[in-house]
Amino acid sequence: MNERIRHILNQITSLEDELRTALHEQEGRFLYQIEGKRVEFERSIRETHLRLKMGIFRWFLTVRPQQLLTAPIIYGMIIPLVFLDCCVTLYQVTCFPIYGIPKARRSNYIVIDHQHLAYLNIFEKFHCIYCSYANGLLGYAREITARTEQFFCPIKHARKVLGSHSRYARFLDYGEAADFHARLEELRTALAEEGLAAIKPNDGIHPPH
Repeated sequence: MNERIRHILNQITSLEDELRTALHEQEGRFLYQIEGKRVEFERSIRETHLRLKMGIFRWFLTVRPQQLLTAPIIYGMIIPLVFLDCCVTLYQVTCFPIYGIPKARRSNYIVIDHQHLAYLNIFEKFHCIYCSYANGLLGYAREITARTEQFFCPIKHARKVLGSHSRYARFLDYGEAADFHARLEELRTALAEEGLAAIKPNDGIHPPH
């Protein structure tokens, strides 16, 4: 990867972080505030949400038969999901310290907060919590495997890969053999430095709520 591409990638990453922060600040300023693990809305907004909530009886009338038939399959997936959660967590806890790979923080990926939305009834909240867990878990597992790939085999594929993880763009091009092992060590060092940066004090600067 030449310096121009590396510079562009760094700019993209920086802009994406800036955009996420700006969007989060804007949403929080006008709609809600995060108090610990709770999300608090302004009183007027919460009252509006409560008026919009669909009652249980009315909600059941909107449920299609095929939704009821497929529900056991959908929610039966919780078994392999929890098993995956336990496996990838055990894997990174036991193996990452050996190789000096920083551990992915589970709470950064699995975020459960839709239960604070007053316009959702109890069944809708349950659905949302399940989806939040499943998608967050897959993102968490993906980051763990991405860090593993960066350490052991940071090489792109010959064919275009849809939905590649965020680290993939910095990997070595397919067939880029020159200085392979030196470049591999560079990527490993960069990975280790992420862990060091994550544990440094922030000099009193706190992330926005």
